[in-house]
Amino acid sequence: MADIRGTYDDLFTAVPNTLAGLLDEGDAGASVAVFVDGESVVDVWGGFADADRTTPWQQDTITNVWSVTKTMTALCALVLADRGDLDPTAPVARYWPEFATAGKDKVLVRHLLAHTAGLPDWDGPIEELYDWPAATARLAASAPQWDPGSAAGYHSLTQGFLVGEVVRRVTGRSLGEFFAEEVAGPLAADFHIGLPAAHDHRVALAVPPSPHDGDYTASAPGRSASPATGTAVRVRDGNSTAWRRAQIPAASGFGNARSVALVQSVMACGGTARGVRLLSQPGCDRARQEQISGEDRRLGMPVRYGLGYGLFGNTFGWGGWGGSLVMIDPEARMAVAYVTNQMREPADDNRGLELVMAAYDGLKRLRA
Repeated sequence: MADIRGTYDDLFTAVPNTLAGLLDEGDAGASVAVFVDGESVVDVWGGFADADRTTPWQQDTITNVWSVTKTMTALCALVLADRGDLDPTAPVARYWPEFATAGKDKVLVRHLLAHTAGLPDWDGPIEELYDWPAATARLAASAPQWDPGSAAGYHSLTQGFLVGEVVRRVTGRSLGEFFAEEVAGPLAADFHIGLPAAHDHRVALAVPPSPHDGDYTASAPGRSASPATGTAVRVRDGNSTAWRRAQIPAASGFGNARSVALVQSVMACGGTARGVRLLSQPGCDRARQEQISGEDRRLGMPVRYGLGYGLFGNTFGWGGWGGSLVMIDPEARMAVAYVTNQMREPADDNRGLELVMAAYDGLKRLRA
């Protein structure tokens, strides 16, 4: 059995055992964390940080969590909404006047957060993702593909620039700066949107699923997805230095399961974790206000979106390309995070769900 390191409550042994099983099946490396009542009950890791399996995954190893980053970006917007500095029901143009062109004057902030703004595709060059003014100017000039608010279509790359520019207009700080100063800093969470070079040595690069190489690109999990028309991101793009340095708030966050679960446990515990209050209970509840449900035009599958999070029964959260995931259960006051460098095909990947179910096994024992 794979060697699993870290700490965990004995009631939650199913979690490290499940992780060990995934590594035994051939995964490179990963970390898993479970927080209950804002405190860690599982913090484990194992495997390797590189495709050649020569560098062991360490306690401080971090990796790109892809779209799990969206939950961090959403939290920033929710903090501002809770403070009264941002109105989710207001037109985006109230904060970003240049956005009110090409039929976007009626796009609301909540449409950005719920993937209903009609701007799902990034159609610029990859290099422009690393240039914030150029990326946001391109989106400001774009026309929506459908009547905003009328349908969902996953904004895989664009959502972060759209929400992030609103945050920048409201606060005068970039999304990465606001997150670092207002969220990660107070919580002492090792999560970064725009990774400084000093952390490069800790990064586990993404490992594409066999038999793919660095040219592997994302595909929609559902069969009814519309054909992608935007620029495809390759694994090699996400593994580049330029990607790490850039702030791509929908997809370029770097952290580990410990930091993801710690930050999102704020949402599981009424706005507070480890004695730090980031927002109120009503501010947390706002995330679960359903904005739209139905077939997602880009994912080709049924979805329910709240404000920045996917809704799944009584839980909410989101997953990233390749397998990383965060799940938040406010009734249980639990957050579960799985962060891996080992990508799998979306249709064949149940790892996050297996680990969430293992966490619930421990929670049942804890509450017994």
